[in-house]
Amino acid sequence: MAEQRDDGKPGAEVEPAGSHTPASPPPPAQPGQPPMDPAQLEQFRQFQQFQDYLRFTQAQQGNEPAPAPGTGQVQQYSGGQPPVPPGPPRDLIPAERRRRPAPKWLTWLGKKVIAWVLAFVVLAVAGTWLYNHFFPNDTGKTSEQLAQEGGGTYHTNHILSTSPYEAVREVYDAVAQNLVPQACGRMDEPIQQKFAQDMGYADCQVAVHELNRQVKSKNDYAESMPSYVSEPLPGDSFTISSCKFGIRGGPALGAFTVQKVEKNQWLIVGHTNEQTPCPAPTPTTR
Repeated sequence: MAEQRDDGKPGAEVEPAGSHTPASPPPPAQPGQPPMDPAQLEQFRQFQQFQDYLRFTQAQQGNEPAPAPGTGQVQQYSGGQPPVPPGPPRDLIPAERRRRPAPKWLTWLGKKVIAWVLAFVVLAVAGTWLYNHFFPNDTGKTSEQLAQEGGGTYHTNHILSTSPYEAVREVYDAVAQNLVPQACGRMDEPIQQKFAQDMGYADCQVAVHELNRQVKSKNDYAESMPSYVSEPLPGDSFTISSCKFGIRGGPALGAFTVQKVEKNQWLIVGHTNEQTPCPAPTPTTR
C-alpha cells in the first residue's frame, strides 16, 4: 500500500530498513560562520569514504564495525572544516614499503667484505709498483736509453761482469729470457746498433725480441757459453767466438770483442758475424 509524503504527494513504497546506509549529509554551517565551499565538501566526502573503508576492513577481520554517523547527529568541527582523515593503519601498508633494519650478521659480513676488497686493491697496486720498479718495461725505449740503464753507467757503477766470458754468456742468458736492458746494456752504445744490424734487425731492442723467438731451450742456450776458461786471458781486449764453443738451443750470436774497463769490469766493444751455421767446435778447456 502506498504512503503519502508530508507534502501530500504520493511516493514510492518505503524501502525496507537496513537495505543500505544513507549517506551522511554535510555538516550544517554553525551560526555566525559562512557555509562550506565545494573544496570543504569534497574533503568531507573523502572522510566519509575513509570511514566506510575502515568499517569494511573491520568487518572482514571479524571485528564489530564502528557505527555509522547518525543521520540526526551533527558533528562539530573546529574552524568549520572536517578533520583530515588519517593514513591507513600500519598493518594495511604493503610489506615491501616497510623498512626493516638489516640483520647484525649481514652488516658485519658487509664490513668484512669491504675490508678485504680494499686490502686486495692496496696489495695489487703495491705489487704492480714493485714489479715495475725492479723489472721495468723496455717498450718504447731507444738504444740510448737502454745504454744508460746498462753499459752507459759502468763508469761509476759496478754493473758489468768481472769475467770476459761471463760478459758474453750474460748476453745469451738475457736473450733467452727476453730481457732487453740486460742484453744490450752489456755492450758499448755504438756496438748495440752494430750488433742489431749484423743480426739483421733495426735496433738492439728488436734484435733481442726476435732472437728470443728462435730460442728452443732457454737453459741449454744460456749455458752454451762458459762463464770462464782455464787458459790465461790473452790481454785486456780480445775476441770471443760463439762458434768456438758450439751454441745449443738457439741461434749463435757471432763473435764479441770484450775490453777491460773501470772497476775491473768487462764491456763488449765490438761485434762481427760468423759462419752460419757454425762449423763443428774445436775441443777446448772450460
